[in-house]
This record gives sequence, structure tokens and C-alpha cells, in this order.
Amino acid sequence: MALEYNIKTFLTEGTDKRIGFMVKTDHGESFAIDRLIPIVDGKTAEQYTQEALAAAQDEIDEWASDSGSVGKKFNPSTGSFV
Repeated sequence: MALEYNIKTFLTEGTDKRIGFMVKTDHGESFAIDRLIPIVDGKTAEQYTQEALAAAQDEIDEWASDSGSVGKKFNPSTGSFV
């Protein structure tokens, strides 16, 4: 399953950057997740984003795994997906 990552939030909150992602599957399912990353002088937007994604990846992977059955047709007679 292909995932698309879009930045939904990128702002400063005190001493942290809040970076938010909207992750979408090719089935149209969406998942929003934010992470706070400590501000460090000289760090680029891409570095903050990469760090936030790394911090959120386990939850994104779990969601993607769980959403893999969404949209599939189920045949109760056979007990399997069609």
C-alpha cells in the first residue's frame, strides 16, 4: 500500500516546533499525527520534518497496517475477503 505524506502543520510552540502530517493511503483513508521537536539553532525545516517523521513512524506504520482491510469486500459464507 502506497502512503502519501503531506505537511499539515509547521509552527513554533515555545521551545519546540510542531510538525504535523496528514498521511493518506491509496484507498483514500487519512491519518493525522503531530510531533513536537525541540528547536535547535541552525536546523533546517527538512531536518525538523525528518525528525518528526521518524518520531511518528511507528504509529503511522501501525495505522497503515490496521487500515489495510478498509474498503475490502468480505464474504461471510467463506470467511474471507473477496
